[in-house]
Amino acid sequence: MKLSEIYRMDIYSDAGQYLGEVQDVIIDLERGEVSRLLMVPWKNAKSDTKSTLRNKSILYKNVKNVSDVVLVSSPLVTGSQDAKKEEVDDLSR
Repeated sequence: MKLSEIYRMDIYSDAGQYLGEVQDVIIDLERGEVSRLLMVPWKNAKSDTKSTLRNKSILYKNVKNVSDVVLVSSPLVTGSQDAKKEEVDDLSR
């Protein structure tokens, strides 16, 4: 699947909760892989990067399936707050 094909796809948790729509993607160029899916356009996220990364993005490693929709692990079981804080701080530098 091409990266451009996931834009505008709906994002659902594995519990069936609608989380949002893919508006943008963050790519780790050093690793050559998708890092996060953003539920807001990046140009709108720049004003408050940390908040956007915490509240309006999904770690790509939590994506379970991409077909008609993007299916992700439930936000409540995806990891500790400390791990999320470290990842957000790392990306916002």
